[in-house]
Amino acid sequence: MTSLLTTLSPERLRQGYDTGFWQPHSLHARAVAQAARAPDSIAMRDRQRAITWRAMVDAADALAADLRAAGLRPGQRVAVWLPSRIETLVALLACSRDGLVCCPSLHRDHTVGEVVELLSRMRAAALIAEEGYGADASRHDIFARIRDIPSLKRVHQMAKLSPDARQAWAGPALATATEAAPVGHPDGVLYLAFTSGTTAAPKGVMHSDNTVLANARAILADWSLDARDVIATLSPLSHNLGFGCMVMAVEAGCELVLPDLPRGGSLLDRLVETGTTFLVGVPTHAIDLLSELKRRNATRIGALRGFRISGAAAPPQVVADLLAHGVTPQSGYGMTEACSTHYTLPGDDPALITGSSGRPAPGYEIQVVSRDDPDQALPPGEVGQIAGRGTSLMLGYFDDQASTEDSFNRAGWFLTGDLGWVDEGGYIRITGRKKDVIIRGGHNIFPAKIETLAMQHPAIARAAALPVADARLGEKVCLAVMRRPGQEVTAEALLAHLDAAGLSRYDMPEFFLDLPEIPLTASGKILKRGVAAEVEAGRLVPVPVRWSAPA
Repeated sequence: MTSLLTTLSPERLRQGYDTGFWQPHSLHARAVAQAARAPDSIAMRDRQRAITWRAMVDAADALAADLRAAGLRPGQRVAVWLPSRIETLVALLACSRDGLVCCPSLHRDHTVGEVVELLSRMRAAALIAEEGYGADASRHDIFARIRDIPSLKRVHQMAKLSPDARQAWAGPALATATEAAPVGHPDGVLYLAFTSGTTAAPKGVMHSDNTVLANARAILADWSLDARDVIATLSPLSHNLGFGCMVMAVEAGCELVLPDLPRGGSLLDRLVETGTTFLVGVPTHAIDLLSELKRRNATRIGALRGFRISGAAAPPQVVADLLAHGVTPQSGYGMTEACSTHYTLPGDDPALITGSSGRPAPGYEIQVVSRDDPDQALPPGEVGQIAGRGTSLMLGYFDDQASTEDSFNRAGWFLTGDLGWVDEGGYIRITGRKKDVIIRGGHNIFPAKIETLAMQHPAIARAAALPVADARLGEKVCLAVMRRPGQEVTAEALLAHLDAAGLSRYDMPEFFLDLPEIPLTASGKILKRGVAAEVEAGRLVPVPVRWSAPA
């Protein structure tokens, strides 16, 4: 029994179970079933550890007992701030077992201050975090900063993984508790993921075991993935894409390979050595893999046969080159609120892979609605706002009734904020974003935050953060500024100001424009598209800049 307010209703429960994609098994129960079926099969692998299903379940049960001993009760939040470590799945399964809510969406590019704010907002009862991790870890200590958070009952301070680590839990000793049966329910809140907010208050997306498992079950069936496969994720486990890979592995009972390749390491060798059959990443990863294949004059990528490419559209040449190497790309569209809801199928024409974001997953449906009237549905071929509903849709926003209500139209369709159209075959084309966002190598960067911080500098009158195309990463950030009369500021000084104001180094601008004028719209808003058009036409040439944090 928890007190979290969600959108779950008897009608939605009936609909979910009627599809067959919701089932009466929690994520923990699925892991237990895999441990019973194949106890010594590998569940998860990193560069030095290969953990079996039996060991994974034992570690999760031990952590659950530790959290019970600390006084945690169902519905309370367990925050995880780790690089892609096996302990992330241990924590997720422990939470599923005992009805706790796991929040692993604290990212490498978060600052200590941002994480402290999120811990306070979610009223975290436990934190599992690694020493020296985060965007500003060299200057700030998360463990010193959390001492004043009254909700915390348990903190596990994880050392960086040692070379001799072999167990699923390589952290502090766990407390014991009286043995208790699992109490987690597949329709309770399991997963809390914070969106990359355009302001200082990102929204917390709530999912149940069933909403995340429904999407995994659909993808596994459509792409014929099972316990014999090996899935590798190049997306961090803190991101929704990497998180989804964990869920798919638990449901299928297959091995998951983690993205811990050292800088300069060979992705091709890693895929061949691990026997990876299905890879998940963003276009940048595909471009890098193909470049390595070309350098080494290789023709095959081991056992790899499928590659989910998300975050941005894959260029046609990338798709063609992957197919030539025996790998079928999966183009897709998704979001934290609804999981990987759209994707192409193995037999789709290459033109659909490059020209669309696929069809809705079984159990999920979409509708395109008017940009001006979200209650007005549009016919196929017309561009509007994409709306969706189905088994993988979230249960609402954490502690935010207003945002939850505002995200649905009268008929209960979730409004994504993205623009696109659907053809007669149900394939979706994304044409734009109502939300202003720059995607750098799969990482979402929100210009509004950069612009707000830049205009806090006394020399800046107006600021516009806009994307600059990049062949490998897709987009990089360019900061265009208009100075106040008589004021001077260098790009380096402005980057130092952004750093001091709390901007993550992963969001730092990489190009700079010092303009005499940035125009405004009739309503007084900055006319960013005018600057962007000048850059695209080559009439403005951004100057490369690079932020280096002080030693």
